[in-house]
Amino acid sequence: MIEDMAIRKLGRKTQHDYVQRVKDFAAFLGRSPDTASKEDVRRYQLHLVSSGARTPKINSTVSALRFFFDVTLDRADLAKQITFIYEPRKVPVVLSPEEVRRMLEAAPGLKYKAALSVAYGAGLRVSEIVSLKVSDIDSKRMLIRVEQGKGRKDRNTMLSPVLLELLREWWKACPTRGWLFPGGRDLVKPMSTRQLTRACHMAAQAAEITKRVTPHTLRHSFATHLLEQSVDIRVIQVLLGHAKLDTTALYTRVATNTLREVVSPLDHVIKAIKKT
Repeated sequence: MIEDMAIRKLGRKTQHDYVQRVKDFAAFLGRSPDTASKEDVRRYQLHLVSSGARTPKINSTVSALRFFFDVTLDRADLAKQITFIYEPRKVPVVLSPEEVRRMLEAAPGLKYKAALSVAYGAGLRVSEIVSLKVSDIDSKRMLIRVEQGKGRKDRNTMLSPVLLELLREWWKACPTRGWLFPGGRDLVKPMSTRQLTRACHMAAQAAEITKRVTPHTLRHSFATHLLEQSVDIRVIQVLLGHAKLDTTALYTRVATNTLREVVSPLDHVIKAIKKT
């Protein structure tokens, strides 16, 4: 299976997740997963649902097992037994500019303040932040280069003067030519997504923010605040690295300033009545 994934150039994280999902399935069966029957597959899906597994985990398992059965075992009949679960899109949690300011000030150290500032100031995903190298910061063109982001696509995103100044401050405190945010004292490995997520939770708690906050919340806030500043939604789509405009359009549902500026048709009707 690992060879099949390597041939198709699946990402390192995807490969790790797929192997873990098949491993979980094997543990449920208590025997080699290549001996599974249609009933075994059906029982496992029922097990996931009844055990309270969330939709992302179930769908991740479906993707992994479909690959395992269809590609590695050439058992398309088993792959068809597993179905994805549709999850309605929820309105993302967005912080106010004041909440963002309090949270960044409460970050546990300069490294995490700089990393979380990248999430909000450039709209990067947590996996993209921890993968940044010092060479990805282009101060001459005022851009941040994101290599192999979601969908294994490269893109450029904005680098504000304020963010550049903060990143330079961090680099002076921890000069390195490798990872922008190293995870250990040896500076060899990058910071993990878990480390950054934990620091994000600590900062939100210290800032007394009651909303459920993750690093992705800062990315949501970045997009929403740009939309409220009347930045073209297609520009925001490029900055976020969204393949579809529909994904970016989700932020129109939480851009309160934009909603307030819309004039209700009722206002036009009442004004017309008063004139007559």
